[in-house]
Amino acid sequence: MFDPRDPAFLADPYPAFAALRAEGEVHQHDGLGIAITVSHAASAAVLRHRGLGRIWTDAQPLERFASFNLLHRNSLLENEPPAHTRLRRVIAGEFGRGHVQRLRPMVAELAESMVDTLAAKIAADGSADLLEHLAQPLPVAVIAELLGVPTSDGSQLVTWSNAIVKMYEYGLSEEGRDAAEQAAADFVAYLRDVVAGSPRGIVRDLTASELTPDEVVATAVLLLMAGHEATVNVIGNGVTALLTHRTEWERLRSDPTLLDSAVEELIRFDSPLQLFERTATEDVEIAGYRVAKGSKIGALLGAAARDPKVFDAPDTLDVGRSPNAHLGFGMGIHYCVGAPLARVEIAAALTALTKRLPDLRLAAEPERRPEFVIRGLRTLPVTA
Repeated sequence: MFDPRDPAFLADPYPAFAALRAEGEVHQHDGLGIAITVSHAASAAVLRHRGLGRIWTDAQPLERFASFNLLHRNSLLENEPPAHTRLRRVIAGEFGRGHVQRLRPMVAELAESMVDTLAAKIAADGSADLLEHLAQPLPVAVIAELLGVPTSDGSQLVTWSNAIVKMYEYGLSEEGRDAAEQAAADFVAYLRDVVAGSPRGIVRDLTASELTPDEVVATAVLLLMAGHEATVNVIGNGVTALLTHRTEWERLRSDPTLLDSAVEELIRFDSPLQLFERTATEDVEIAGYRVAKGSKIGALLGAAARDPKVFDAPDTLDVGRSPNAHLGFGMGIHYCVGAPLARVEIAAALTALTKRLPDLRLAAEPERRPEFVIRGLRTLPVTA
Protein backbone atom coordinates (compact mmCIF):
# COMPACT_ATOMS: atom_id res chain seq x y z
CA MET A 1 0.00 0.00 0.00
CA PHE A 2 1.30 3.47 -0.83
CA ASP A 3 2.79 5.84 1.75
CA PRO A 4 1.23 9.32 1.25
CA ARG A 5 4.42 10.94 2.62
CA ASP A 6 6.86 9.09 0.33
CA PRO A 7 8.52 11.64 -2.02
CA ALA A 8 8.66 9.10 -4.85
CA PHE A 9 4.94 8.43 -4.53
CA LEU A 10 4.14 12.15 -4.36
CA ALA A 11 6.19 12.76 -7.51
CA ASP A 12 4.06 10.26 -9.45
CA PRO A 13 1.28 8.45 -7.57
CA TYR A 14 -0.38 6.99 -10.65
CA PRO A 15 1.60 3.71 -10.99
CA ALA A 16 0.71 2.88 -7.37
CA PHE A 17 -2.95 3.56 -8.11
CA ALA A 18 -2.82 1.32 -11.20
CA ALA A 19 -1.29 -1.52 -9.20
CA LEU A 20 -4.07 -1.27 -6.61
CA ARG A 21 -6.74 -1.09 -9.30
CA ALA A 22 -5.45 -4.34 -10.77
CA GLU A 23 -6.12 -6.01 -7.39
CA GLY A 24 -9.58 -4.58 -6.76
CA GLU A 25 -11.76 -1.48 -6.75
CA VAL A 26 -11.76 -0.79 -2.99
CA HIS A 27 -9.00 -1.26 -0.41
CA GLN A 28 -8.57 -0.62 3.28
CA HIS A 29 -5.64 1.75 3.78
CA ASP A 30 -4.47 1.29 7.36
CA GLY A 31 -2.12 4.27 7.17
CA LEU A 32 -4.95 6.63 6.21
CA GLY A 33 -7.39 4.82 8.49
CA ILE A 34 -10.09 4.66 5.80
CA ALA A 35 -11.16 2.58 2.83
CA ILE A 36 -10.20 4.00 -0.58
CA THR A 37 -11.67 3.51 -4.05
CA VAL A 38 -9.34 3.29 -7.04
CA SER A 39 -11.76 2.69 -9.92
CA HIS A 40 -13.89 5.30 -11.66
CA ALA A 41 -17.11 3.36 -11.01
CA ALA A 42 -16.45 2.91 -7.29
CA SER A 43 -15.31 6.51 -6.85
CA ALA A 44 -18.41 7.82 -8.62
CA ALA A 45 -20.56 5.58 -6.42
CA VAL A 46 -18.97 7.08 -3.30
CA LEU A 47 -19.67 10.60 -4.53
CA ARG A 48 -23.29 9.83 -5.45
CA HIS A 49 -24.43 7.53 -2.65
CA ARG A 50 -26.86 9.27 -0.29
CA GLY A 51 -25.85 6.90 2.50
CA LEU A 52 -22.42 8.52 2.40
CA GLY A 53 -22.23 12.12 3.54
CA ARG A 54 -19.91 14.92 4.57
CA ILE A 55 -20.25 14.62 8.34
CA TRP A 56 -18.06 17.13 10.13
CA THR A 57 -16.25 16.06 13.30
CA ASP A 58 -14.62 18.88 15.25
CA ALA A 59 -10.85 18.88 15.52
CA GLN A 60 -9.80 18.19 19.08
CA PRO A 61 -9.30 19.60 21.63
CA LEU A 62 -12.09 22.10 21.01
CA GLU A 63 -10.40 25.00 22.80
CA ARG A 64 -7.29 24.58 20.63
CA PHE A 65 -9.15 24.64 17.30
CA ALA A 66 -12.03 27.06 17.92
CA SER A 67 -11.66 29.04 14.67
CA PHE A 68 -10.82 26.04 12.46
CA ASN A 69 -13.92 24.25 13.74
CA LEU A 70 -16.10 27.34 13.35
CA LEU A 71 -15.18 27.60 9.66
CA HIS A 72 -15.88 23.94 8.95
CA ARG A 73 -18.91 23.44 11.19
CA ASN A 74 -20.67 26.20 9.21
CA SER A 75 -19.29 25.25 5.80
CA LEU A 76 -21.30 24.28 2.74
CA LEU A 77 -18.71 21.60 2.03
CA GLU A 78 -19.04 19.92 5.43
CA ASN A 79 -22.82 19.76 5.67
CA GLU A 80 -25.59 17.61 4.26
CA PRO A 81 -29.22 18.63 3.56
CA PRO A 82 -31.10 20.53 4.78
CA ALA A 83 -28.21 22.76 5.93
CA HIS A 84 -26.28 22.13 2.70
CA THR A 85 -29.31 22.98 0.57
CA ARG A 86 -29.86 26.26 2.41
CA LEU A 87 -26.20 27.31 2.21
CA ARG A 88 -25.77 26.36 -1.44
CA ARG A 89 -28.96 28.15 -2.48
CA VAL A 90 -27.57 31.44 -1.20
CA ILE A 91 -24.48 31.34 -3.44
CA ALA A 92 -25.57 29.20 -6.39
CA GLY A 93 -26.71 32.16 -8.47
CA GLU A 94 -23.37 33.93 -8.07
CA PHE A 95 -21.58 31.04 -9.80
CA GLY A 96 -24.20 30.04 -12.36
CA ARG A 97 -22.91 29.36 -15.85
CA GLY A 98 -24.59 32.41 -17.41
CA HIS A 99 -23.29 34.79 -14.76
CA VAL A 100 -19.76 33.38 -15.00
CA GLN A 101 -19.71 33.62 -18.81
CA ARG A 102 -20.19 37.38 -18.46
CA LEU A 103 -16.93 37.47 -16.50
CA ARG A 104 -14.91 36.05 -19.42
CA PRO A 105 -13.65 39.41 -20.75
CA MET A 106 -12.51 40.55 -17.30
CA VAL A 107 -10.75 37.25 -16.58
CA ALA A 108 -9.12 37.23 -20.02
CA GLU A 109 -7.83 40.79 -19.53
CA LEU A 110 -6.37 39.86 -16.13
CA ALA A 111 -4.69 36.76 -17.56
CA GLU A 112 -3.19 38.69 -20.47
CA SER A 113 -1.83 41.36 -18.16
CA MET A 114 -0.26 38.76 -15.86
CA VAL A 115 1.29 36.85 -18.76
CA ASP A 116 2.76 40.13 -20.03
CA THR A 117 4.32 40.63 -16.59
CA LEU A 118 5.60 37.03 -16.69
CA ALA A 119 7.10 37.65 -20.14
CA ALA A 120 8.80 40.85 -18.96
CA LYS A 121 10.27 39.00 -15.99
CA ILE A 122 11.60 36.26 -18.28
CA ALA A 123 13.09 38.87 -20.61
CA ALA A 124 14.82 40.63 -17.71
CA ASP A 125 16.00 37.62 -15.68
CA GLY A 126 16.03 34.72 -18.12
CA SER A 127 13.31 32.83 -16.24
CA ALA A 128 10.38 33.39 -13.90
CA ASP A 129 7.98 31.46 -11.67
CA LEU A 130 4.69 30.89 -13.47
CA LEU A 131 2.96 30.13 -10.17
CA GLU A 132 3.99 33.49 -8.71
CA HIS A 133 3.08 35.57 -11.75
CA LEU A 134 0.01 33.81 -13.16
CA ALA A 135 -1.34 30.58 -11.63
CA GLN A 136 -1.71 31.97 -8.14
CA PRO A 137 -2.61 35.66 -8.61
CA LEU A 138 -5.21 35.10 -11.36
CA PRO A 139 -7.84 33.11 -9.42
CA VAL A 140 -7.13 35.10 -6.25
CA ALA A 141 -7.74 38.39 -8.07
CA VAL A 142 -10.97 37.08 -9.60
CA ILE A 143 -12.48 35.66 -6.42
CA ALA A 144 -11.39 38.70 -4.39
CA GLU A 145 -13.14 40.96 -6.88
CA LEU A 146 -16.30 38.85 -6.80
CA LEU A 147 -16.38 38.72 -3.02
CA GLY A 148 -15.63 42.40 -2.67
CA VAL A 149 -12.35 42.25 -0.74
CA PRO A 150 -9.18 44.14 -1.77
CA THR A 151 -7.12 42.33 -4.40
CA SER A 152 -4.05 43.72 -2.62
CA ASP A 153 -4.84 41.38 0.28
CA GLY A 154 -4.50 38.39 -2.03
CA SER A 155 -1.07 37.19 -0.89
CA GLN A 156 -2.19 37.19 2.75
CA LEU A 157 -5.37 35.26 1.89
CA VAL A 158 -3.27 32.66 0.05
CA THR A 159 -0.93 32.29 3.03
CA TRP A 160 -3.87 31.65 5.37
CA SER A 161 -5.52 29.26 2.91
CA ASN A 162 -2.36 27.23 2.40
CA ALA A 163 -1.94 26.83 6.16
CA ILE A 164 -5.56 25.79 6.68
CA VAL A 165 -5.69 23.16 3.90
CA LYS A 166 -2.68 21.39 5.36
CA MET A 167 -5.09 20.14 8.03
CA TYR A 168 -6.67 17.96 5.33
CA GLU A 169 -3.43 16.02 4.97
CA TYR A 170 -2.45 12.93 6.94
CA GLY A 171 0.29 12.98 9.58
CA LEU A 172 0.48 16.77 9.93
CA SER A 173 2.87 17.93 12.65
CA GLU A 174 1.65 19.69 15.81
CA GLU A 175 3.31 22.86 14.55
CA GLY A 176 1.34 22.56 11.31
CA ARG A 177 -1.90 22.05 13.23
CA ASP A 178 -1.22 25.14 15.33
CA ALA A 179 -0.43 27.12 12.18
CA ALA A 180 -3.75 26.03 10.65
CA GLU A 181 -5.69 27.24 13.69
CA GLN A 182 -3.83 30.57 13.75
CA ALA A 183 -4.54 31.06 10.05
CA ALA A 184 -8.21 30.24 10.61
CA ALA A 185 -8.39 32.72 13.50
CA ASP A 186 -6.77 35.44 11.37
CA PHE A 187 -9.08 34.67 8.45
CA VAL A 188 -12.17 34.82 10.69
CA ALA A 189 -11.07 38.16 12.17
CA TYR A 190 -10.37 39.54 8.67
CA LEU A 191 -13.83 38.58 7.36
CA ARG A 192 -15.58 39.89 10.47
CA ASP A 193 -13.91 43.25 9.80
CA VAL A 194 -15.03 43.14 6.16
CA VAL A 195 -18.61 42.36 7.17
CA ALA A 196 -18.61 45.08 9.83
CA GLY A 197 -17.46 47.69 7.31
CA SER A 198 -19.17 48.45 4.02
CA PRO A 199 -19.16 45.05 2.34
CA ARG A 200 -19.32 44.75 -1.43
CA GLY A 201 -19.94 41.96 -3.89
CA ILE A 202 -20.83 38.50 -2.65
CA VAL A 203 -19.94 39.36 0.95
CA ARG A 204 -22.61 42.07 0.86
CA ASP A 205 -25.12 39.56 -0.53
CA LEU A 206 -24.22 37.00 2.11
CA THR A 207 -24.62 39.59 4.86
CA ALA A 208 -28.09 40.49 3.57
CA SER A 209 -29.15 36.83 3.33
CA GLU A 210 -30.68 34.45 5.87
CA LEU A 211 -27.25 33.17 6.94
CA THR A 212 -26.04 33.55 10.51
CA PRO A 213 -22.93 35.71 11.13
CA ASP A 214 -20.80 32.57 11.52
CA GLU A 215 -22.21 31.12 8.30
CA VAL A 216 -21.46 34.35 6.44
CA VAL A 217 -17.82 34.21 7.56
CA ALA A 218 -17.47 30.47 6.89
CA THR A 219 -19.03 30.76 3.43
CA ALA A 220 -16.85 33.71 2.45
CA VAL A 221 -13.71 31.91 3.64
CA LEU A 222 -14.71 28.73 1.78
CA LEU A 223 -15.23 30.69 -1.44
CA LEU A 224 -11.89 32.45 -1.06
CA MET A 225 -10.09 29.17 -0.37
CA ALA A 226 -11.89 26.91 -2.85
CA GLY A 227 -12.00 29.77 -5.36
CA HIS A 228 -8.25 29.64 -5.84
CA GLU A 229 -6.76 26.36 -4.52
CA ALA A 230 -8.00 24.05 -7.27
CA THR A 231 -7.44 26.55 -10.10
CA VAL A 232 -3.89 27.34 -9.00
CA ASN A 233 -3.05 23.65 -9.03
CA VAL A 234 -4.79 22.83 -12.32
CA ILE A 235 -2.84 25.64 -14.02
CA GLY A 236 0.42 24.62 -12.36
CA ASN A 237 0.06 20.87 -12.85
CA GLY A 238 -1.45 21.37 -16.29
CA VAL A 239 1.18 23.70 -17.73
CA THR A 240 3.86 21.35 -16.41
CA ALA A 241 2.14 18.46 -18.19
CA LEU A 242 1.89 20.41 -21.44
CA LEU A 243 5.52 21.51 -21.35
CA THR A 244 6.70 17.96 -20.68
CA HIS A 245 4.45 16.60 -23.45
CA ARG A 246 5.56 19.14 -26.02
CA THR A 247 3.48 17.81 -28.90
CA GLU A 248 0.32 18.55 -26.89
CA TRP A 249 1.49 22.11 -26.16
CA GLU A 250 2.10 22.62 -29.90
CA ARG A 251 -1.25 21.04 -30.71
CA LEU A 252 -3.10 23.43 -28.43
CA ARG A 253 -1.06 26.42 -29.57
CA SER A 254 -1.83 25.76 -33.24
CA ASP A 255 -5.50 24.84 -32.76
CA PRO A 256 -7.42 27.08 -30.32
CA THR A 257 -10.60 25.05 -30.92
CA LEU A 258 -9.05 22.45 -28.60
CA LEU A 259 -9.16 24.86 -25.66
CA ASP A 260 -12.27 23.50 -23.93
CA SER A 261 -11.23 19.87 -24.24
CA ALA A 262 -7.70 20.79 -23.10
CA VAL A 263 -9.08 22.34 -19.90
CA GLU A 264 -10.96 19.12 -19.09
CA GLU A 265 -7.93 16.98 -19.90
CA LEU A 266 -5.63 18.96 -17.61
CA ILE A 267 -8.12 18.56 -14.76
CA ARG A 268 -8.19 14.80 -15.44
CA PHE A 269 -4.52 14.15 -16.12
CA ASP A 270 -3.11 15.37 -12.80
CA SER A 271 -6.01 15.96 -10.41
CA PRO A 272 -5.58 18.94 -8.03
CA LEU A 273 -7.70 17.12 -5.42
CA GLN A 274 -6.64 13.51 -5.03
CA LEU A 275 -8.94 12.33 -2.23
CA PHE A 276 -12.44 13.26 -1.12
CA GLU A 277 -13.80 11.60 2.04
CA ARG A 278 -17.31 10.54 2.91
CA THR A 279 -18.76 9.09 6.14
CA ALA A 280 -21.37 6.32 6.11
CA THR A 281 -24.64 7.41 7.71
CA GLU A 282 -25.90 3.82 7.31
CA ASP A 283 -24.34 0.53 6.28
CA VAL A 284 -23.31 0.93 2.62
CA GLU A 285 -21.82 -1.37 -0.01
CA ILE A 286 -19.45 0.03 -2.65
CA ALA A 287 -18.20 -2.39 -5.35
CA GLY A 288 -18.79 -5.29 -2.99
CA TYR A 289 -17.00 -3.62 -0.07
CA ARG A 290 -19.04 -3.05 3.09
CA VAL A 291 -18.70 0.38 4.70
CA ALA A 292 -20.16 0.19 8.20
CA LYS A 293 -22.22 3.08 9.56
CA GLY A 294 -19.87 5.68 11.03
CA SER A 295 -16.88 4.51 8.95
CA LYS A 296 -15.14 6.64 6.34
CA ILE A 297 -14.36 5.92 2.72
CA GLY A 298 -12.40 8.12 0.34
CA ALA A 299 -12.81 8.46 -3.41
CA LEU A 300 -9.33 8.60 -4.94
CA LEU A 301 -10.11 11.06 -7.72
CA GLY A 302 -6.62 10.82 -9.20
CA ALA A 303 -6.95 7.05 -9.48
CA ALA A 304 -10.45 7.30 -10.98
CA ALA A 305 -9.05 9.65 -13.62
CA ARG A 306 -6.63 6.99 -14.89
CA ASP A 307 -9.10 4.09 -15.06
CA PRO A 308 -8.64 2.33 -18.44
CA LYS A 309 -12.25 1.12 -18.34
CA VAL A 310 -13.35 4.73 -18.81
CA PHE A 311 -10.41 6.47 -20.49
CA ASP A 312 -8.54 5.15 -23.53
CA ALA A 313 -4.77 5.31 -22.95
CA PRO A 314 -5.37 6.95 -19.54
CA ASP A 315 -1.70 7.74 -18.91
CA THR A 316 -1.49 9.69 -22.17
CA LEU A 317 -2.08 13.44 -22.20
CA ASP A 318 -4.54 14.19 -25.01
CA VAL A 319 -5.77 17.79 -25.27
CA GLY A 320 -8.45 16.68 -27.71
CA ARG A 321 -9.85 13.92 -25.49
CA SER A 322 -13.63 13.67 -25.79
CA PRO A 323 -15.68 12.54 -24.01
CA ASN A 324 -13.88 13.13 -20.73
CA ALA A 325 -15.84 11.88 -17.73
CA HIS A 326 -13.34 12.95 -15.07
CA LEU A 327 -14.47 13.44 -11.48
CA GLY A 328 -12.20 16.41 -10.81
CA PHE A 329 -15.05 18.67 -9.69
CA GLY A 330 -16.85 15.91 -7.79
CA MET A 331 -20.36 14.61 -8.39
CA GLY A 332 -23.75 14.73 -6.75
CA ILE A 333 -24.88 17.44 -4.34
CA HIS A 334 -21.29 18.38 -3.49
CA TYR A 335 -20.35 19.03 -7.12
CA CYS A 336 -18.07 22.07 -7.08
CA VAL A 337 -20.21 25.20 -7.22
CA GLY A 338 -17.25 27.15 -8.64
CA ALA A 339 -16.55 24.73 -11.52
CA PRO A 340 -17.80 27.13 -14.27
CA LEU A 341 -15.54 29.91 -12.94
CA ALA A 342 -12.53 27.59 -12.65
CA ARG A 343 -12.97 26.53 -16.27
CA VAL A 344 -13.07 30.15 -17.42
CA GLU A 345 -9.89 30.98 -15.46
CA ILE A 346 -7.95 27.94 -16.71
CA ALA A 347 -9.00 28.67 -20.29
CA ALA A 348 -7.95 32.31 -19.97
CA ALA A 349 -4.53 31.33 -18.60
CA LEU A 350 -3.91 28.80 -21.40
CA THR A 351 -5.06 31.23 -24.09
CA ALA A 352 -2.80 34.01 -22.85
CA LEU A 353 0.20 31.70 -22.49
CA THR A 354 -0.09 30.03 -25.90
CA LYS A 355 -0.65 33.36 -27.69
CA ARG A 356 1.86 35.55 -25.86
CA LEU A 357 4.53 32.97 -24.98
CA PRO A 358 4.31 30.31 -27.71
CA ASP A 359 7.90 29.14 -27.06
CA LEU A 360 7.36 28.71 -23.31
CA ARG A 361 9.36 25.87 -21.76
CA LEU A 362 10.56 24.71 -18.36
CA ALA A 363 13.61 26.53 -17.03
CA ALA A 364 14.22 23.95 -14.30
CA GLU A 365 12.47 21.05 -12.62
CA PRO A 366 9.29 22.28 -10.87
CA GLU A 367 9.20 21.83 -7.09
CA ARG A 368 6.22 19.84 -5.87
CA ARG A 369 4.37 20.53 -2.63
CA PRO A 370 4.97 17.67 -0.18
CA GLU A 371 1.26 16.93 0.27
CA PHE A 372 -0.94 14.17 -1.06
CA VAL A 373 -4.59 15.27 -0.82
CA ILE A 374 -4.07 18.74 -2.34
CA ARG A 375 -1.74 18.06 -5.28
CA GLY A 376 0.19 21.04 -6.55
CA LEU A 377 3.54 22.75 -7.03
CA ARG A 378 5.59 25.14 -4.95
CA THR A 379 7.45 26.58 -7.93
CA LEU A 380 7.14 26.37 -11.71
CA PRO A 381 10.22 28.02 -13.28
CA VAL A 382 9.74 28.79 -16.98
CA THR A 383 11.58 30.52 -19.77
CA ALA A 384 10.86 31.38 -23.38
